[in-house]
Amino acid sequence: MANHEDVQLHAEAHAPEHETSDVNVRGILAFVAALLAVAIAVHLLIGLLFLYFAGREARPAEAAYPLAAAEGTREPPAPRLQVTPRQDMRELRAREDGVLRSYGWVDRSGGIVRIPIDEAMRLTVERGLPARGAAAP
Repeated sequence: MANHEDVQLHAEAHAPEHETSDVNVRGILAFVAALLAVAIAVHLLIGLLFLYFAGREARPAEAAYPLAAAEGTREPPAPRLQVTPRQDMRELRAREDGVLRSYGWVDRSGGIVRIPIDEAMRLTVERGLPARGAAAP
């Protein structure tokens, strides 16, 4: 076991002490100045990069793509995108309604005609649907 004097000498050798110097203000200020300088440099470089991209976008496309300039304004092959899909749908429905509500030939050589849908429904109700004959035993 350790004696009382050894414990007391050990405690005196490792006694808590206070700071002998303050915070290094010059080092902190140097770090903040360097951080600010880097931030300003990054912002300037990004600004120059945006100016470069804006100038590049402003250039005519013919200079960047000479083969595309030679093609001119040629339209792409069909099928093309619809410019007015609602108007196209109205026109399609009007054509379909015109066919459903008019008389016309389907096959003149075969004698097949088209009659209005209302007339066809009325005739079907009057005459009935064709029925199969009774099957032979």
